[in-house]
Amino acid sequence: MTEKRLYQKIADAILSLIEERKLTPGSRLPGERELAEQFGVSRVIIREAEIALETRGYIEVRTGSGAYVIEQNGKGQAEYLPEVSPFELTEARTLFEGEAAALAAPIISEEDLNKLEASIFAMSEEQPHNGLSGDEADREFHMTIARASKNPAVIHMVELLWKLRAKGRATQSVYKRVCEEDTAYRESEHEHILQALRERDPMKARAAMRQHFNRLLDAMLVATEQEAVEKIKEQVSASRERFTIARNLG
Repeated sequence: MTEKRLYQKIADAILSLIEERKLTPGSRLPGERELAEQFGVSRVIIREAEIALETRGYIEVRTGSGAYVIEQNGKGQAEYLPEVSPFELTEARTLFEGEAAALAAPIISEEDLNKLEASIFAMSEEQPHNGLSGDEADREFHMTIARASKNPAVIHMVELLWKLRAKGRATQSVYKRVCEEDTAYRESEHEHILQALRERDPMKARAAMRQHFNRLLDAMLVATEQEAVEKIKEQVSASRERFTIARNLG
């Protein structure tokens, strides 16, 4: 069973507990360690399952507090998340997260700066660091900046953008491919953002964040073009094989 299917299986199992009212609205889910032991999987798989359930509107993950069941009223919140392309999402992130960095720069705490540094270190590790995978460390980096802005509307919007990223299969695929191939770029760009925040410079922080996403957009274009070329090659190869078989039979 692939990891993707595994976390989906765990998400479905937790969802069954919610639907059977064994976990009621407002109640806190057991901790990651307890759930990992209960289902016999890693904490990373539990975290991915919780992200999937949060995206579908069944739970709310509160930083430093845990995951809580949401009252459904017959509907999941996922119905209200629009379908967006990877490019549309990244354009929106450029706008909102650039301003989040600018707002955070003058007021960000030393504690948050240290968290950002730890997140960058976790991104560089091949194995999960302190329970965080590279992608989770990336999310924590950006959410730390959003929270440092002290603006609830900004925090909500950045959280929503990350939910949109987790929701779309095409978006997940493109981001995963780009992040895997551009690890060095990702680390250096996050370091530039951190340096601008350390200097308490809003303009530099905004520019560094926008430069990060603009480069990401360029990388997405290249990845998308490569994928299109690969599909064409596969089609040509299949056509050539059919032609060869037909010719030999003739």
